[in-house]
Amino acid sequence: MATQQPLTGITLIDCARSNAKSGVETAAMRCGYENEITAFTTALKEACDSAGITFNDLNDLIEEKPTSQVMPGISIAPDSQSQL
Repeated sequence: MATQQPLTGITLIDCARSNAKSGVETAAMRCGYENEITAFTTALKEACDSAGITFNDLNDLIEEKPTSQVMPGISIAPDSQSQL
């Protein structure tokens, strides 16, 4: 859902991150920038800079979800019951 006024700051970053996979045009529209892609990317860059987030393009905001990996373990046990 698009907003009435263009978002700024952390709210803009959150909106852009939520819509990053849809592309820059969709993200700009949903963050209140309509077809003003340059204004959107400029505002997003400024917001990221002030938040300490490295931003070159919208793909920088797409978070890869880590996959869990089961690491094989080792058994530690005495050689026999008498060595407990």
